[in-house]
Amino acid sequence: MKKKGLAVLSMSFMLAGLLAACGGGDDSATKTSGGDGDAKDPIVLKLADNQPEDYPTVVGDKEFAKLVEEKTDGQVKVEVYAGGQLGDEKSVIEQVQLGTIDFARVNASPLAEFSKDLGVLSMPYLFRDADHMWSVLNGDIGEDLLAGMEEANMRGLVFYDSGSRNFYNSKHPVEKPEDLKGLKIRVQQSALVVDMVESLGASATPMAYEEVYSGLQTGVIDGAENNYPSYYSVNHYEVAKYFTLDAHSRVPEILMISSKVWNDLSEEHQKAIKEAAMESQEAQKSSWADLENEAKEKVEAAGNEVVEITDTAPWREAVQPVYDKHGGAYKEFIEKIEAVE
Repeated sequence: MKKKGLAVLSMSFMLAGLLAACGGGDDSATKTSGGDGDAKDPIVLKLADNQPEDYPTVVGDKEFAKLVEEKTDGQVKVEVYAGGQLGDEKSVIEQVQLGTIDFARVNASPLAEFSKDLGVLSMPYLFRDADHMWSVLNGDIGEDLLAGMEEANMRGLVFYDSGSRNFYNSKHPVEKPEDLKGLKIRVQQSALVVDMVESLGASATPMAYEEVYSGLQTGVIDGAENNYPSYYSVNHYEVAKYFTLDAHSRVPEILMISSKVWNDLSEEHQKAIKEAAMESQEAQKSSWADLENEAKEKVEAAGNEVVEITDTAPWREAVQPVYDKHGGAYKEFIEKIEAVE
C-alpha cells in the first residue's frame, strides 16, 4: 500500500487520517522521493512473489526489502507479498507494467513473452556451467537483457537462481546423449523443449505435471526433466531412480520494478534499490543451494543413481538443430554468451 504524508494545512485531521489509511493521494506523489513531503512518512512499495514464505526467491525478496530500508534510512520500505497473494504470474506481470504492483519476482521464461530477448535464456545448454552463467548474468550481457525489459514498461533489477533442469528416468543411467534414445520423456507444452528432447533421440511426450508420477509408475512415460528440489519434493525420485545432472536448462528468476514506479523515484533512491537488489542475490543463491543440497542428500540416501555431466559439449552439439530452428532471433546474444570465459 502506497503512503505519503500530505502536508496541507487546511486539511482536517479526519481527512488526513483517512488518506493515510487508504493510501490516498495521486500515484506520482506516492512514488516521488526526495521532495518537500513529510520525511517521517516512508514510501511503501509492494513486491509480489508466487512462491511460499520460506522459498529461496522469497528469502531473496526479504533480504532485498531489508537492504532497501537500510540504504534509504527508512525512507523507502518494501512489503513482500508471498504465496501469490497479489495474483498469478501473468496478472502480476501485467500489473507491474501498469504500476499497480511496484516490484515482482518472476521467472525469465514467461517474461520473454513481453521482452523477446529474454527468450535466449531458454536455449538448451546455453551455459557451460553455473560459473559461466553467473559471469554472463552479472555482466554486461545480463544488464543488457534487464535493460531490454524497458520496452515492456518494466525494469529488471537482478537475476536470482532457479537451478537447472535435468533428465531423470526409470530405465537406466543416462551418461551421454545416445542413452536417451527411445525413452519417452515428459515435457512441458513448449515447441523448443519438444525439439530439444527429440534432437537428443528421445520421444517427447507433453503431459500435465500432476500426471507425471502415475505416468512414470505405469510406464506411460519413461522419464521427465526438472530441477533437483522438484524431483524430490513431488516424489518422482520414487519411480524414476536414474537422475542425470546435465543442466540442459538454466532459466533464471528476475526481480523487477515497474518503469512507472522507477521513473517516479529520486536518483538517490534508484541507486539504493539497484544496489540492494544486487546484494540480495547472494542470500537468494545461498538459500537455493541449501534447498538443492537437501534434496540431493535425500535422493542419494534413497539409493538413487545420480550421474553428473561435467562436459556438456557433446550435448550442445546434439541440440544444434534446435539452435538452427529457434536461435536465429538471438544470434547476437548467443555469440556474446558463448564468448564469455
